[in-house]
Amino acid sequence: MDDSKFLLTGANGQLGLALRAEYPNARATDSKELDISDWGSVSSFDWDNISTILNAAGYTDVDGAETPEGRLAAWKVNAQGAANLARIAAEKDLTLVHISTDYVFDGTKSPHTEDEPLSPLSIYGASKAAGDIAVGNNAKHYILRTSWVIGEGKNFVRTMLSLGQKGVAPTVVHDQIGRLTFVSVLVGAIDHLVSTQAAFGTYNATNQGEPVSWADITRTIFHEAGFNLQVANTTTKEYYEGKDGIAPRPLNSTLDLGKLQAAGFTPNNWHDDLRDYIKKELNK
Repeated sequence: MDDSKFLLTGANGQLGLALRAEYPNARATDSKELDISDWGSVSSFDWDNISTILNAAGYTDVDGAETPEGRLAAWKVNAQGAANLARIAAEKDLTLVHISTDYVFDGTKSPHTEDEPLSPLSIYGASKAAGDIAVGNNAKHYILRTSWVIGEGKNFVRTMLSLGQKGVAPTVVHDQIGRLTFVSVLVGAIDHLVSTQAAFGTYNATNQGEPVSWADITRTIFHEAGFNLQVANTTTKEYYEGKDGIAPRPLNSTLDLGKLQAAGFTPNNWHDDLRDYIKKELNK
């Protein structure tokens, strides 16, 4: 597979950095070089010798999207940006790989399958759902729907490790259920689908393992890190009570992995990858 024909958007994000490591010859871009929300920027870009677009760009500030400015930014990148890439992919006969999220669902079903009707609760979720619809209209597409991503940036695991190192015993929500997705698994799923030329379409892509709450993940983090601290449970409603500008969260983020596994890719268990991630973080 010739990764020199890959174009990567959002190259400086958690997933983008991991994709750059996986595909060192890919053309890596950020919004300054290629503004996917601007059709003029997309249409005038040099698409010669590009066969595949890896779209890792996204507005991911879930609560920020609830503000007037954030709403505009989320729709520009997540919806219009995805639509622009789908349009150019169709015009140039390119394969488009696009990253989606559990937030396109309302969290009332378990687990979520790829063909479940979209039902976003938040502005962020709605903007991502609109992007999914646009990308899905392109014949040659892979949409990878994921959740609770952990990579080389600010993330939940690093936040909890920092609290544990300070001796802080946190209170964490226990009514949001799902699985972590380490970027290595997400990159592996992308590479598998593209390199094996799997059937185009939407695939759920997270780590496998028992779905658990954020509170239980925190307990696992503290156990693996050797922190003798108690983690208190709270509900999502209690945690955000009195706070303004908070986006509604799906309470069930568990994604069914059967389709991805049937395509020949079996993700690692989240607990195994979490253990390795913690060891790496503590040895820095």
